[in-house]
Amino acid sequence: MSFAGEVKQELLDHTGRTRHCQIAELAAFFSYFGQVVLEEDGNYILKFLTENLTVWKKCYMLFKKAFHTVPDLSIRGHHQFLLYILDDEDAMAFIKAIQVSDEDPLVAEPLVSRTCCKRAFLRGIFLACGSITDPNRGYHLELAAGDRDCAIRIQEIIGVFELEAKIIERKSGYVVYMKEGAAIADFLNVIGAHSALMNFENVRILKEMRNSINRQVNCETANIKKTVSAAARQMEDIQYIHDRIGFGNLSENLSQIARLRLENPEVTLKELGEMLEPPIGKSGVNHRLRKLSEIAEELRKKNQGF
Repeated sequence: MSFAGEVKQELLDHTGRTRHCQIAELAAFFSYFGQVVLEEDGNYILKFLTENLTVWKKCYMLFKKAFHTVPDLSIRGHHQFLLYILDDEDAMAFIKAIQVSDEDPLVAEPLVSRTCCKRAFLRGIFLACGSITDPNRGYHLELAAGDRDCAIRIQEIIGVFELEAKIIERKSGYVVYMKEGAAIADFLNVIGAHSALMNFENVRILKEMRNSINRQVNCETANIKKTVSAAARQMEDIQYIHDRIGFGNLSENLSQIARLRLENPEVTLKELGEMLEPPIGKSGVNHRLRKLSEIAEELRKKNQGF
């Protein structure tokens, strides 16, 4: 099962304790899959049509809990799941509860006035149209909002929890999305996917540790290369001085450090300084080696006729 599938499977078993939260989640499903049908006899029925088996199951559970009614179910082919509320009174009770209107087809504001209902509504939205990338591959969460107004409304509700979600337009409609690992983790917490959150965070921590170790290794490797390269240049400069004028023409300090470096090409500057009599620090060794490089450069210029 994909990571997104694991999240939705967990949310299937997460039902709000209160009736108002259960209705808020049903309202999210209705905004995507629901339809009010007026029969010839003047009675209303509700119809939910989805290709999402998890949503189909969750709708059934929520109607039983929130409205104490048992929906009728049917399946078309392999991927179309239908749920009906055929009783007029039950249908009207749901219509009144979610306060559906043509002006606000997504969800009426009073329905999600409570923070807990906002959580339930977002849980329903994710089940209905959400997707999330396996954290081992990357961080990306999407909610296929459909039209622009719905996308903005979802973005605003997410923003209540101090989470930043962005909107993008695609051929299929508007999408609300997140690409930051921390924000996605917080969103999973908001909708109640706590087991998935733990798995997500474990992967995220391991990835951050690997990245940190890789950065450290890369930094140390770069430093080693830099040190080796510097040591090679020092050896080359010192050998050039030895071949051209010998160490006898150098000051005692420079002659001493030149001989030690030739004899100990692999040691660090600190270790080199400790070999001197009297010992000197790393900066002192570096100063003397830099002076030797300057002498070697001057000799090369003279040899080239500058």
